Amino acid sequence: MSDFDQVIKRKGTQSYKWDFTKELFGHEDVLPMWVADMDFKSPDAVIAALKERVEHGVYGYTGVASKTKKSVQNWLKTRHGWEISADSLDFCSGVVEAMSIAIQALTEEGDRIVIQPPVYKPFFDMVKYNKRIVVENELVLKDGRYSIDFEDLAEKLADPSVKMLILCNPQNPSGRVWTKEELAKIGELCLENGVFVFSDEIHSDILLFGNKHTPFASISESFAQNSITAIAPSKTFNLAGLQASAVIIPDRKILGKFKQVKRKQGHFSLNIFGITAMEAAYNNGHEWLDSLLLYLEENVKLVEQYIGEHLKSINVIHPDSTYLIWLDCRSLNMTEQQLKKQLLEKGKLALELGSKYGKAGEGFVRMNIGCPRQMVLDGLKRLKTALS
Repeated sequence: MSDFDQVIKRKGTQSYKWDFTKELFGHEDVLPMWVADMDFKSPDAVIAALKERVEHGVYGYTGVASKTKKSVQNWLKTRHGWEISADSLDFCSGVVEAMSIAIQALTEEGDRIVIQPPVYKPFFDMVKYNKRIVVENELVLKDGRYSIDFEDLAEKLADPSVKMLILCNPQNPSGRVWTKEELAKIGELCLENGVFVFSDEIHSDILLFGNKHTPFASISESFAQNSITAIAPSKTFNLAGLQASAVIIPDRKILGKFKQVKRKQGHFSLNIFGITAMEAAYNNGHEWLDSLLLYLEENVKLVEQYIGEHLKSINVIHPDSTYLIWLDCRSLNMTEQQLKKQLLEKGKLALELGSKYGKAGEGFVRMNIGCPRQMVLDGLKRLKTALS
C-alpha cells in the first residue's frame, strides 16, 4: 500500500510537471500544481508487473490480448456496474487521441461540435485542429455548483449542422459528477437530433464523498449505440506517461470507422509497458484506489478550511470527483495577467489559469491537490502570499 504522505523527488525525471517550469512559466522556482499529474507512486502491483516485464528482456511487437480486455471489463463491472462486451473494446495511446480519431471518423470538415465550457482545453483544440466548428453550451454556475443549461443545449443540438457532442463525465475542471437523470436528458436530446456523443470518462474512478459515476452508455442500449466512451488508468493510477487508454464502441459500424482512421494514422498497438500497467492496475488496484480517495477527500477538506479562514475572497467549487480544485477568484477584481503575475512572482506558485477552459473559465484557477498533504499546505501558503 502506498504512503501518500511520502514526498518523491521528481525533478530530473523528464517530468513535464516538474522539469519544464522554466519553459512553461518563465520561472524554475515555482511549485507546480497545475497539470493533472499526481505526485504519488503508482500501486505496488503495477510497479511489480512492470519490473517483471522489464526483466523478461525482450520488448518486441505486442498486441492487446484478451486477458487485458478482461481486466477492463471486470473493472467497469466492479466499480461502475457496467457490463460491456470484449468485442466493443479498442485501445489508443490516450483519450485525447481517441477524441480526435472519433471526430475524423464520424464528422466532416465544417461540421459543428458541441462542448460544455468551462471544459478541458483539448476539447476546443481537437475540434479546431480537425477543421470543425466549436459550439458552446456554457455550463451555469449557481450557489457554487455547475449545472447544464438544457434549454440552450436543446437549441444548439437542433441545428442540423451539429453532428457531435463531446461530453466530460465527470466534468473537468469543476469536478462535477453528472447524475443519471442529467445524462439521460442529454442522451435523449442527442438521439432526437441525430447527434453522436463522445463521452470522456477519464476521471470516472476518482469519486469523492460518496458520489457515484454513471457511464453514459450504460443508461440504455440506444445511448450505447450512439456513443463512444473513453476511459484510461492514467489519472486513476498516475500512469499518464505510459500512454494507454481504452474506448468502448458497441456499434460495429462505428467501431469499424474508428479503426479505419487509426490505420490511416499508422497506429499499430499500445506501448508494451502501457498494456502491462493497465492490466495490473485494473486487476489489482482496487484497494490502492480506495485508500487514495480517502486521502484526496482530506486534501479537499484542507483546501476548503484553509481558504475559508485565510482567503475569504476566493470561492472553492466543491468537487464531487477528481483531484482538481476549481477556484473562483473573480471577487479579487484582478485581470488574469495580474493574477498570473502575483501567483508566479510573489507566491512562486504555478496554477492553471481559467481562460484555458474557455471564456466561461475567466477569473478562475485550477489547483491540482493530487500530492502529499504537506505539498498541498505549501501551495495554499503560497497562494495566500501571492494574494495577500
